[in-house]
Amino acid sequence: MKVSLLWALTLCLSFSAAAQNRFAQKFAKQINPKYAKKHLSILASDKFEGRETGKPGAEMAANYIAAEFKKLGLTAPVNGSYFQNIDLVQSSLQAKTFSVNEVPLIYGKDFYFSGAPPATSINVSEIVFIGFGINSENYDDLKETDITGKLVMFINKGEPVKNGISAVTKTTQLSEWSTSRVKKIQYIQSKKPLAILAVNPDVAGILEKNGAYFTSSSGRLTLKSDKNSSSNQNAPVINIAPSIAEAFLKNSGQTYQSLKNAIDTESKPQTQSLKTVVNATFGQTHQDVKSVNVLGFLEGTDLKNEIIVISAHYDHIGLTASGNDKVNNGADDDGSGTTGVLAIARAYSKAKKAGKGPRRSILFLTVSGEEKGLLGSEWYADHPVFPLSNTITDLNIDMIGRVGTEYKSNPDSLNYCYLIGSDKLSTDLHRISEEANATYTKLKIDYKFNDPNDPERIYYRSDHYNFAKNGIPIIFYFNGVHDDYHAPGDEVNKINFPLLVKRAQLVYYTSWELANREKRPLVDIKNDMPASR
Repeated sequence: MKVSLLWALTLCLSFSAAAQNRFAQKFAKQINPKYAKKHLSILASDKFEGRETGKPGAEMAANYIAAEFKKLGLTAPVNGSYFQNIDLVQSSLQAKTFSVNEVPLIYGKDFYFSGAPPATSINVSEIVFIGFGINSENYDDLKETDITGKLVMFINKGEPVKNGISAVTKTTQLSEWSTSRVKKIQYIQSKKPLAILAVNPDVAGILEKNGAYFTSSSGRLTLKSDKNSSSNQNAPVINIAPSIAEAFLKNSGQTYQSLKNAIDTESKPQTQSLKTVVNATFGQTHQDVKSVNVLGFLEGTDLKNEIIVISAHYDHIGLTASGNDKVNNGADDDGSGTTGVLAIARAYSKAKKAGKGPRRSILFLTVSGEEKGLLGSEWYADHPVFPLSNTITDLNIDMIGRVGTEYKSNPDSLNYCYLIGSDKLSTDLHRISEEANATYTKLKIDYKFNDPNDPERIYYRSDHYNFAKNGIPIIFYFNGVHDDYHAPGDEVNKINFPLLVKRAQLVYYTSWELANREKRPLVDIKNDMPASR
């Protein structure tokens, strides 16, 4: 009798799973190239002017997405609105004078600032060279050195290496001081210098490509809560190339290369004060900026209090001042992800109308300000419409419509997707993702960017990060960068819609299993990603 009951229960569960699979496949057909092309052709059109945060084109895109959510019958969850206001402030440089040994340097040509520097005056007759700005057990550039109120210079790339051996790790493996984009800066700023000269050979190329952007009147956007009092603001970071560093070192008897070579040769710090005359005055003006996240909500059934977030950013980088094509349309980045969210929302809407809606609720979240520093998703994470404790997963889509550079000549070029983060917090989520792909989409899943040591640090560069840092399991879906990344050539006519659809269907099938299984994915892994972005 017990055996018969067990067999009957097993058979019942098998039929239930098979039925769920059939329903999932039925509604997945709503995610199709025709629907995707219709919406992406509008969102990435010239009319939307590149959807830059705080600009009319982004507002048009937000209104369009909200209207589509309404057509699909999604609930407006922000006190009856589809819009969550983001409090942003635009900071622009008020003064741009800068001279070294009485030779003027030009902002946007010779240097640029990281972030929004506070009002600062520099009138000094020396700088403190602090090597790589590293503080570790084996190597410490600032040991017994007080840099409070000083203008400091450091090498903002790499770490001391001799014969292939790092002075920090004492192995061939480089430390987080090299791989992190911010660890050195944060450490040096904690020592309260007056200002920081960050020397990096990559700066020359950055200035050549983005010099006009740095000097544009649009300035930099930050969350308004980040506009701290001047007493709490960090020292400004002034990015320069080695050639400009030589201007600072001209009267010191040293050169940038001689200082760097001495560190590498001796594997010892070369921290020292150097004579030079620097006079500069700069600061910020601040203006409030309007922007919104766009939210559509589909309520679940018996597990409706648990939320799955499916996200993408709808903003892009706007207009460019040069060239014949001045619109950065952002068809792939991230018009493709936004279109994917709309298509997945359509599938769930049809399922619910047919009486097959999900057990858990789903929040379709399209955010603004990603291109300005993940601002919209950070704002949502700090001001969640639904408690983060009830949010079981974020599935984030950012660029799924093209073939990345590394796959151009790969046999799998039309059947792959990069996944990042699925195994960082939950073994359940990773297994569900793998099974969904094996059962339905059968894409080649590439985990290259999932490596904690990958230099691109993609894990930190899209909106899922603001969920992951709050302990919420995430998956990031990505096709890799291509020649049109952040360029006017990112047009709709270069989108592979069948590939976009297949990747979006992987997100959908993964979310379907998450939405209908008995238990939420268990957070059972200690994240192996470096703590610093």
